[in-house]
Amino acid sequence: MKKLKNYINGEWVDSKISAFIDVEDPGTNEVISQVPKGCKEDIESAAGATSNAFNAWRNTPPVKRVQYLFKMKEIIEKNADEIATICTKECGKTFAESRAEIIRAVENIEVACGIPTLMQGEFSEDISAGIDEFVIRQPLGIGACIAPFNFPIMIAFWFFPYALACGNTYIVKPSEKVPETMTKIFELFEELNLPKGVLNMVHGGKDTVDAILEHPEIKAISFVGSSNVAKYVYSKGAQYGKRVQAQGGAKNPLIVMEDADVETTTRIIADSVYGCAGQRCLAASTVVLVGKAKEKFVDKIVEAAKTKTTCYGLDKSSQMGAIITKESKSRILDIINDAESKGANLLLDGRKNKVEGYENGNFIFPTILENVSPDSDADKMEIFGPVMNLKYVDTIDEAIELVNSGKYGNAACIFTSSGSAARKFRHDALAGNIGVNIGVPAPMAFFPFSGWKESFFGDLHGQSKHAVEFYTQTKVVIERWHDEWTRKF
Repeated sequence: MKKLKNYINGEWVDSKISAFIDVEDPGTNEVISQVPKGCKEDIESAAGATSNAFNAWRNTPPVKRVQYLFKMKEIIEKNADEIATICTKECGKTFAESRAEIIRAVENIEVACGIPTLMQGEFSEDISAGIDEFVIRQPLGIGACIAPFNFPIMIAFWFFPYALACGNTYIVKPSEKVPETMTKIFELFEELNLPKGVLNMVHGGKDTVDAILEHPEIKAISFVGSSNVAKYVYSKGAQYGKRVQAQGGAKNPLIVMEDADVETTTRIIADSVYGCAGQRCLAASTVVLVGKAKEKFVDKIVEAAKTKTTCYGLDKSSQMGAIITKESKSRILDIINDAESKGANLLLDGRKNKVEGYENGNFIFPTILENVSPDSDADKMEIFGPVMNLKYVDTIDEAIELVNSGKYGNAACIFTSSGSAARKFRHDALAGNIGVNIGVPAPMAFFPFSGWKESFFGDLHGQSKHAVEFYTQTKVVIERWHDEWTRKF
């Protein structure tokens, strides 16, 4: 059985703890490797390495730092299929979805390569006679990322390319559920010949997370996961005086007006709800049909969901893969059962379907509920699975009120051919990522990944200029030089 190691100070090293966690293939439930449970001592070792490497790295000119990122992009692109295969085996998503993650990761590397411009400060000459004032950006020190299971490749790249480009040293902690993908990426990154200690990886669970949050030399922490854990990470990180950006859960509503294009909208809805088996923070969860849209769309939506091919992620025909763990599958089934027991109609029931040859896999087929009781978990909670909750309202105002009544604010989308309706929605909807005729409003790398309410805790988001601001601190310099010209004033 393959036992994974940490990558610290340019070397592969065993964890200081001998306890391991099984890593399972969600499509088969077979154990494919074991990952260290992690401990405080592992983080202390990594933090020591990053601290020792910091001064030399921050004094490396930005134009030289980004040369490593150019090579990083080349390595990722050259090995994309191998990385995507590993991702699919341990995460359960389709191969196409894993390849799409790589594209997004590369986009962030490309944007971070612009750091010589993105880090530029501001300069004002003669704020008073002979006195100039300017702002410069300098790195914070050590940064760390606590990554989720659902995007083993992409999400870490929202953070660490920017941190490195800005002159920080870094620690990546992959999810203990999907550690092999990042392990492979770090194996490939040995070709970079980065200075020792600049980029490190430490495996583990909660003990490792707590060690990151408490370590005095780690200055900035990026997290993506559930809202409950995001609150914990944010509050504990703040308690220890750290910068924290913590992306939480979501319950993303998708509004369909009666003037929306039926065929295109139906296809996009199915892709949004069932992509990555619903295990993504931008997946549509609640689909709200406004007015006569109910008559036009319900049958079409059910049919589109039925035609989704659910099977093992490496199967070329797969359009939806497995749920990450047996426990997650059981939790999702409990939510569906609870909704049904409280009066919900099952327009499409994906609970009992099996994938031939993968009967032990964690598969739930596309499911559609309607008339869900407000006191059921399906209506209130983030399901994080392939379950659609259909709702019906009469007006766009009611739809927006429904959007804004929820505790989450990650994303909200509208489908319409009316510019007026789209503008009203864009203006009034309380969510950080807005889609207009877009089912998954994922920002490009040169925009921040926004999020409001209980979907985000912090001030600055991942990606783009927000990432640069997060990983730097500003220094204001007020400067005067005494010479013959200035003395006469």
